[in-house]
Amino acid sequence: MNQKVGIKLRWWLLGGSVLLLFLADLTAGSTQIPISEIVKIIFGFSPLDPIHADIIFNFRLPKTVTCVLTGSALSIAGLLMQTLFRNPLAGPDVFGLSSGAGLAVAFVVMAGLSSQLNVLTIPLAASIGCAGVFVLVFVAAQKIRNNVSILIIGLMIGATTSSIVSILQFFTQAESLQQFLIWTFGSISTLNWTEISFLAGVVLAACFALFVNIKSMNGWLLGESYAQSIGIQSKKVKTLAIVTTSILTGVVTSLCGPIAFVGLAVPHMTRILLGTTNHKNLLPGVIFLGSVLMLVCDILANMPGGGSVLPVNAMTSLIGAPIVVWILIRAKRVYV
Repeated sequence: MNQKVGIKLRWWLLGGSVLLLFLADLTAGSTQIPISEIVKIIFGFSPLDPIHADIIFNFRLPKTVTCVLTGSALSIAGLLMQTLFRNPLAGPDVFGLSSGAGLAVAFVVMAGLSSQLNVLTIPLAASIGCAGVFVLVFVAAQKIRNNVSILIIGLMIGATTSSIVSILQFFTQAESLQQFLIWTFGSISTLNWTEISFLAGVVLAACFALFVNIKSMNGWLLGESYAQSIGIQSKKVKTLAIVTTSILTGVVTSLCGPIAFVGLAVPHMTRILLGTTNHKNLLPGVIFLGSVLMLVCDILANMPGGGSVLPVNAMTSLIGAPIVVWILIRAKRVYV
């Protein structure tokens, strides 16, 4: 089979999986709603029970759309990081952005400010934390040409912020510590439609930025020297990757809390699944596969038959890690 035809067929399979899991996620919850009712509600028809429409539009549909957007955003960020460093182990957390968000939130929560302000306090603090770390990394990237050095700086910033958070936790009262711990679990069920629209706009802008720079990203995979020899500006590629990754990770972390592993696993899994490193094929691939992973995690987190919801951050690592190990063992090859 022609490689292009094979890749397009896999796109269709992934796209169909997203659609089926999207509908399945809408059925997950303590209240049983038939798929036929859900389809009627989505297309504007009156359901048998008006309460079902309220549950779908105000609770389940925003959560499911958030799954697709967060999965796409973190997967695109991971793809950019792995391309920039030419390393399949790089991810959006590599710059310490999530750790910076965690530090800012820790200061707010453990100082008792979150209850005194409003619902935007924690998202705003997380955004400021991400932005602060982004500024540090961006300044370093302008002064340092070595990508490995930038990677190490990001890791050290993350380690430093995590250490400060640990010290704050040691001196914090149990109530505030519990509130911070709940935030670290991650949540995709608290966004309203205004926040979802903002997140969708950020994801679309990132897709456009990557699409118009596909040639540069593909050239970068062959090495910085080769990229420069064919007219690709290395500074432009670094800036694109760092800025886009920082914005995507910062927005997702500020709105949903830290969600680990998706940005690391999905791009690598997509390369193996599609058998290519061409970003023209990888971009839609990571969007589909990132959505699939987040939807599966959310469905499993809802604990069918029970009234509890598991932390989405725990589910992404629990589900994703064994899959990657299994794929690596079977593939016997690492695509970079």
